[in-house]
Amino acid sequence: MNKLGDFRFPSPVFLGIGQMAATIMILYVSKLNKIIHFPDFDKKIPVKLFPLPLLYVGNHISGLSSTGKLSLPMFTVLRKFTIPLTLLLETIILGKQYSLNIIVSVFTIILGAFIAAGSDLAFNLEGYIFVFLNDIFTAANGVYTKQKMDPKELGKYGVLFYNACFMIIPTLVISVSTGDLQQATEFSEWKNVLFIIQFLLSCFLGHAAERLLPCPRFLLMCSTALCSYYNSALTTAVVGAIKNVSIAYIGMLVGGDYIFSVLNFVGLNICMAGGLRYSFLTLSSQLSPKQPVDEENTPLDLKS
Repeated sequence: MNKLGDFRFPSPVFLGIGQMAATIMILYVSKLNKIIHFPDFDKKIPVKLFPLPLLYVGNHISGLSSTGKLSLPMFTVLRKFTIPLTLLLETIILGKQYSLNIIVSVFTIILGAFIAAGSDLAFNLEGYIFVFLNDIFTAANGVYTKQKMDPKELGKYGVLFYNACFMIIPTLVISVSTGDLQQATEFSEWKNVLFIIQFLLSCFLGHAAERLLPCPRFLLMCSTALCSYYNSALTTAVVGAIKNVSIAYIGMLVGGDYIFSVLNFVGLNICMAGGLRYSFLTLSSQLSPKQPVDEENTPLDLKS
């Protein structure tokens, strides 16, 4: 069965608009049916969200623009640079501190990415630029989403809903001004029922997962938000990296666009090893019993 990329659809920004519209529709209908809850609109919401809407649309456009310009395994490897960027931004913006073992695990993933990318036999400069931009936007979006998801404020679903609401019109303006909308309307396959089905499905699918393993777009966004809410933006980035390396292994067998080299394969395995090490350290720290508090020796001001 063909994927949307097989039709060579020329308008990634227009597809992003479709994905935003799908997000708005699903979350709003869910709110009306009391499946989820988020606050009604008021004039303070734009201030509470900033700069998330800008990061949101940047993440959408750069991600959609990078899809299809690289082989699936190389796309997956280069996305690993989201992880150290997330670690750096969490340290600066959220004031988090990580152990040396965690930092070593993160840079093990990056070492593997460098090894794999350095042996890429199908180098595409435009693809690399878009992927690195997507890494920056993804890291910043994850960290600021974690910062903004206070249940007393917008909450998890409010962040997702209002992000899409605020940016769908500016994104439409970008699509019109760049000729993206014109290319979309003039695309020859709109009379092809299979293409229309694929386009509508892609509005509910993640741009990276759509290449191989479709996943409902709104579920992907909500699960990402929940992971950041209950853990951290860095953990979300690492979990995504492990998932994507698994997809890369499958892509070697069924994608048809992977050019094998020993260094590339070794790099992918180093990435996976670093990701698994990070997961082990994170789970160990969460499962380890907390130190008991000595009530008798606790100062009165701390007890109060």
